Amino acid sequence: MIPREILKKIRQIELRTNRIVTETLAGQYHSVFKGQGMNFDEVREYQPGDDVRAIDWNVTARMNHPFIKKFVEERELTLMLVVDVSGSGLFGSRGQSKRELAAEIASVLAFSAIRNNDKVGLILFSDEVEKFIPPRKGRSHVLRVIREVLFFEPKRRGTDLVNALEFMARVTAHRAITVVVSDFISADAAVTLPKMTQTRLRMLNRKHDVVAVQISDKHELELPALGRLILEDAETGEILEVNTGSASSRAAFALRQQKQIADLAKQFRSSGIDSIQLCTNEAYGATLGKFFETREKRRLRG
Repeated sequence: MIPREILKKIRQIELRTNRIVTETLAGQYHSVFKGQGMNFDEVREYQPGDDVRAIDWNVTARMNHPFIKKFVEERELTLMLVVDVSGSGLFGSRGQSKRELAAEIASVLAFSAIRNNDKVGLILFSDEVEKFIPPRKGRSHVLRVIREVLFFEPKRRGTDLVNALEFMARVTAHRAITVVVSDFISADAAVTLPKMTQTRLRMLNRKHDVVAVQISDKHELELPALGRLILEDAETGEILEVNTGSASSRAAFALRQQKQIADLAKQFRSSGIDSIQLCTNEAYGATLGKFFETREKRRLRG
């Protein structure tokens, strides 16, 4: 039996994210993600301008005038959500943790997927793969995915994205939309892609359609003026003392973090991977909408 407060939280996320799917992303998910190929649809009479290579010679011979085969793009896809549940995801300074934002993003994408009759699967990872839910369709399945992202208790606190990506490559035979949701904080507390991670992402993107969603919190990007603070690294347990009383120190910290975020986005681009940057204190609907709009324009140009 699932506790009532958990069901209430999941229902709140469903209502909030379904509104975004309906009002902001309606139809865009369908148009920006390609199917796996072309399926035969029907035979129709040849019209001037049609590609002669599409002529169905068997039907043409029987009917004594040309007919062509019509194909449509295969629309059924698989959405794989690869979500970071390491210790740093529990951080949040404005009433919402990074883990909670990850659950909302997973919900938006999953509900968009099932509206298009696509399957949704889930991989939760820390420094090991913590849980795997094979792709399925349906609202009840999506609600389970949301519950796991939000409330799953990992055995480990560290982060190993390479391990998760290798697991994803093993368990998903066909091309899938692969959305990696993480803060991308490495072992030395830097926001970056280690070389091995970047290589693995690039390799995975050759077969699958990989999108990176980088989640951060305001106070990871700029320090509040609270004097001397004693902080514990959520993944390693290391204790740090930070002096936030100095304006110049806070400015230097903010500049360094901004550069790391910009460098991370550059690493994704150099790997051929689309990325989205989100923060726990900012509304994400418009950012997702802009991402889908930009991707759709690029696809139409291509």
